[in-house]
Amino acid sequence: MATSLRRSGGAAASLMAAALLLLLGLSGNVVEAKKVKRVKAGTTYKTHDPVHIVVNKVGPFNNPTETYRYYSLPYCHTHDDIDDDAEDAVPRQRREARLQHKQRLGESIAGDRRETAPFEITFKDNIEWRQLCKTTLGPDELESFKKAIHNSYFFEMFVEDLPMWGYIGDVSDEDVLLGEVEGSKTYLFPHLHFKIGTNNGNIVSATVTTDSDRRVDITNSHKPTEVQFSYSVDWVWEKDMPWKMRMSRYHDSRFLPNSFEIHWLSIINSFVLVLLLTAFLTIILMRVLKNDFSRYMELDEETMEEEESGWKLIHGDVFRFPENSSLFCACVGTGLQLMLCTFAVLILALTGAVSTTRRGSILAGCIVVYCITSFISGYASTNLYLKMSGKAWTRCVLLAATLFPLPVAAIFIVVNTIALGHGSTSALPFGTIFTLTFLYLCISVPLCVFGGSMAKNYGKHDFNAPTRTTKVAREIPTEVPWYRGKPFQMVIAGFLPFSAIYIELHYIFASMWGHQIYTLFGILLFAFILLVIVSSFITVALLYFQLAREDHQWWWATFVNGGMTGVFIYVYSIFYYYHRSGMSGLLQSSFYFGYMAAVSFGFFLMLGSAAFYMSLAFVKHIYGRIKCD
Repeated sequence: MATSLRRSGGAAASLMAAALLLLLGLSGNVVEAKKVKRVKAGTTYKTHDPVHIVVNKVGPFNNPTETYRYYSLPYCHTHDDIDDDAEDAVPRQRREARLQHKQRLGESIAGDRRETAPFEITFKDNIEWRQLCKTTLGPDELESFKKAIHNSYFFEMFVEDLPMWGYIGDVSDEDVLLGEVEGSKTYLFPHLHFKIGTNNGNIVSATVTTDSDRRVDITNSHKPTEVQFSYSVDWVWEKDMPWKMRMSRYHDSRFLPNSFEIHWLSIINSFVLVLLLTAFLTIILMRVLKNDFSRYMELDEETMEEEESGWKLIHGDVFRFPENSSLFCACVGTGLQLMLCTFAVLILALTGAVSTTRRGSILAGCIVVYCITSFISGYASTNLYLKMSGKAWTRCVLLAATLFPLPVAAIFIVVNTIALGHGSTSALPFGTIFTLTFLYLCISVPLCVFGGSMAKNYGKHDFNAPTRTTKVAREIPTEVPWYRGKPFQMVIAGFLPFSAIYIELHYIFASMWGHQIYTLFGILLFAFILLVIVSSFITVALLYFQLAREDHQWWWATFVNGGMTGVFIYVYSIFYYYHRSGMSGLLQSSFYFGYMAAVSFGFFLMLGSAAFYMSLAFVKHIYGRIKCD
């Protein structure tokens, strides 16, 4: 046994080392060896050094997940060889277009497909006007542009890691309900103006605007139209913008919705309300328990037998283990893992170990941290299962390893298939799918099994219940008022914690399903801690009322009550989709409702696990304070 344990320990150490190497090296995707190397953010330029514009994707502004490659529209692939005027002559740097860039794991998951662009831009060299290409667009090309404009397509470009956005075109005199009508005009914006800010040789800001004076009428898409694509560049000195603060300006971008002014005030308001509510419930609960303890302690043994009632009456059944104990323990262990994983990612974001502004870095961090923390779910679920005198611990470990990833994988298969059918960049490439599968099968699953093995061999398997469990279960009263029934308690258990975070949810949704760059992770960590505490306190308060009505089946009840906030989050997501966003279409809807179901399920497990552990400590405490036969 000692040899096997040493082997398992060595294997676990190797897996941990591999996970750390992956965490450091996933940004360089090995399957992308032939792709263009990215320009490192923070590069120090000299005058006339080439500056690369990177194009990324296009898509409807209201459907942030429905994105397509930039060159899915008939933009210029090459730069025309036309000499500049002598007064505007600047160095030329040829650059081949449509070459794909190397991407990090998180960028690929986020749907980025960065490619080179033919713009010839050099550092600190202004360009008043330069022709990119002159081409005649045929009916098919005009129709693709026209369709994109009528669907409010935007484009995204990058200079280093600084994103730039703009609209492809505009429509005038269009009917709100009917769309294009007689007399309406569709205009394409072929001219782009880049404004790039510098500070000490670094690029610290970048914006792109379109010129409505140079727009082209493409209303009649059946008639070939000559279009002259062009661009201009202005370089500005940003003396008050150091390189490390370059992302702060995006919070005030006019292209993005601006609604952060009342953020702190709203979260403090929620905190005060929830604090008062929790204190009120705690005081009431403590007073009731104090009265119960006094009443039970003062009664002699004969009187006790006659007047015993309430939660004291079920002391012989309250520690009767739940049905489907392996599934219950797997839920608790997985929830604990997800909760610690969330805390870890938020702390990493606060400390700067995970970039909060780099596209997809939070997603990649969540995946890697989840795999590394799989040991926790294996250990916690198996240890609890063995305390319940379980025999099939391997089944419990298998459930813990698949309980969350399996539904997420099922959702991914469906939405990825839809994305592939639409030709969207939201469909993950094979290399990214292979990387994620490798992380799960070679890191997450083995660590989960190793955690279960450690719990079996070294964990404490004594439950230490303060009372003995009777052989025959006591009958549970069925006639209870509706306001003391389980359905009503589930609603209360979910609504009160949800009320503490619903304001913050708006900003999170605007970041996840919009174009906001979320950076207020201090507030998010505070809101998450508040959510865990409130949901646990509310669950304990409801547990007391459940025990008082002589219902001893509290195990699953506390877990479900604690996790009900996850259900409310999903209900709010439905409200947000129809009343707070302009999202539409099969592709966007499948991604939104599919992945929000996965997020809500994760919150259900996290908060259910926290509520269960708090409830277990509460039950052991109150039954350990009284004398029972």
